[in-house]
Amino acid sequence: MLKHIDQISEQAFLLDFGSEINIKVSKYVIAYSNFILKEAEKNKSLGILNCVPSYNKILIQFNPTDNIKKKIKEFLLSTSKKKILFNENNQIVEIPICYDDDFALDIEDIASRTNFSKSEIIEIHLNTNFYVYMIGFMPGLPFMGNLNKNLFIPRKLSPRIEVPAGSVAIVDNLCVIYPFASPGGWNIIGRTPQMIFNKNINDPNLLRAGFKVKFKKISKQQ
Repeated sequence: MLKHIDQISEQAFLLDFGSEINIKVSKYVIAYSNFILKEAEKNKSLGILNCVPSYNKILIQFNPTDNIKKKIKEFLLSTSKKKILFNENNQIVEIPICYDDDFALDIEDIASRTNFSKSEIIEIHLNTNFYVYMIGFMPGLPFMGNLNKNLFIPRKLSPRIEVPAGSVAIVDNLCVIYPFASPGGWNIIGRTPQMIFNKNINDPNLLRAGFKVKFKKISKQQ
């Protein structure tokens, strides 16, 4: 499934697995990335410093020397011919969410765009089994797919200067959770008190690529 390898800087390769965004491709990319990380840990002489999967790409960072570049390319080309094992993570992470108007800042707009009531929007969102495609944009932020097509809406024309931390937002078939306050143009459907990224622990990310997520409704008081 590996289409080609591009060197995008003096210390990074980009592995391209095509343009499709779907769970089958994502699972292969994650498995491939995990394999590379394990081999890099076992064989430090490879010089691979980091390996980051996205929807259909993998970014590999390395020590920028000519010998290292050649060695990594040979390793990657040989890896693409091997059988990559899928160790699927069936764990479902439950995330609390409050849809109160004080937190669901765009739910009225979502309702007008989709012709669903607020209660119908909430029910659709709660009944969705989300799949984490990747972590990106900022530390810990999960891009989650599988949103019901009835809630597909585009980005806001005017992004907010500051989206509150914990905001849960949607665009097209995706859903994200903002770990920190930041600018953003997604449509905010609710907010969670759950900490998504904690830099003070060894494994700072609550979620990883390949995880499954289910939201659980809580009250404003909770």
